[in-house]
Amino acid sequence: MEIGQKFNRLTLKEYYYIDHHKKYRDFNTLGLYRSILENEKLSLEEKIAVREYAHKIFRKTFDFLQLKDPKIFVEVSTLGQHLTKGDEENIWNEVRENQQKILKAKRIKHRNFGVYSKHDCGYEDCVWRGLMIRQGSMLAEGTMHFASDQNAYLQELKSERRKSDRRREKQIVDSEMNLD
Repeated sequence: MEIGQKFNRLTLKEYYYIDHHKKYRDFNTLGLYRSILENEKLSLEEKIAVREYAHKIFRKTFDFLQLKDPKIFVEVSTLGQHLTKGDEENIWNEVRENQQKILKAKRIKHRNFGVYSKHDCGYEDCVWRGLMIRQGSMLAEGTMHFASDQNAYLQELKSERRKSDRRREKQIVDSEMNLD
């Protein structure tokens, strides 16, 4: 069976699809959570009720959403809350820490999935918008970065700088040896 319509056009009573989600081939949990934000037919209280009801069935999937699409995760989590800039920063720090924990627990070595696998520079008219990209490529604008990440390019520059410093030191020592 198929639902046959977009989640963001459902009314509160039509969200019963959640109960029978296994029957529908086109049921998408990411689409469900995104529709909570986009649905204009629901009031804020109804959106929160749908979110809480969806959490009963899809809590584990929702927790993984902070790795797959953290923007939607944060927006759905903070639905109806008024956040200060500090609160928002703390939430994003928690998301970053949880992303690292999930990657480590699931032994995922790459970060090329979800929103991180597509080019997203923020420009609507970008010719590469939505293009599948490889992690670390020049087009990878919105990639996931952690404080523990090491930049190979900077390491290469540092290596070259040390190499030239050693060469310069050797030249200075050699020149002083020849003067004596």
